[in-house]
Amino acid sequence: MSDAGGSVPTWEEVARTHGRFLYTVAYRLTGKDDDARDLVQEVLLRLHRGLATYRPGSLEGWLSRITTNVFLDGIRRRQRHPTDLLPDEPDRADRVLPSAKPAEEAFHDATLSADVQRALDSLSDEFRTAVVLCDVAGLPYQEIATSLGVPVGTVRSRIHRGRALLREALAGREP
Repeated sequence: MSDAGGSVPTWEEVARTHGRFLYTVAYRLTGKDDDARDLVQEVLLRLHRGLATYRPGSLEGWLSRITTNVFLDGIRRRQRHPTDLLPDEPDRADRVLPSAKPAEEAFHDATLSADVQRALDSLSDEFRTAVVLCDVAGLPYQEIATSLGVPVGTVRSRIHRGRALLREALAGREP
């Protein structure tokens, strides 16, 4: 939905009307409910600080660009400062993860099969990001190129190669 009225929406309006969209893009990029929630929170924080810079147009494109940039920033940060997220003693009672599946994850599992999500997760970040922004978020190539800071030809190549790798993964072959 683009902002047809030409006015800048409030943070609350964006969070309320585009929260599901943000979560969907974030979940497809990260592949995990907790990571997607964290990503959406960071996006909403950045959005709160940067909403004054929004110029009416494609709000979904702008939101996708922010989401992608936050996602890629997180990847770069983890590459520079790797951390051990789980302890070596997983049997400690205070470190046990809950086994119940969150409602959002159950919903997304139902709308996108586990096989497709696993195939998406198997893609490198550059291919997964391009495919998700095109096929999940529905962004045009030019907006994806702007969001990723690469030429449109590179976007086309990544989407083409990413889709081919998805087909191979779904067919049961190693990419």
